[in-house]
Amino acid sequence: MMKKGEMSPVLVNIGFGNVVAASRVVAIVTPGSAPMKRLREEAKKTGRLLDATEGRRTRSIIVTDSNHIILSAIQAETITQRFLEGTGAIAEED
Repeated sequence: MMKKGEMSPVLVNIGFGNVVAASRVVAIVTPGSAPMKRLREEAKKTGRLLDATEGRRTRSIIVTDSNHIILSAIQAETITQRFLEGTGAIAEED
């Protein structure tokens, strides 16, 4: 329950109605490099991978402070822009 005067967490849309708490995100990266592919595979093995792509191609990888890895079908640049705007407003999907 929120106390009076507390701000609600800023939620940012990462595609297809999925949102992430902005305060928990450590990095937003592109998935193409070998280290990112290893990061993704390691997270899958250890049960820390969340797939929010709805079956589409992964275009960005979001790393959280809890060391979870979230896959998104939205471009990293688009998600970054949403963070900078500070809104979780639903924009047209890429």
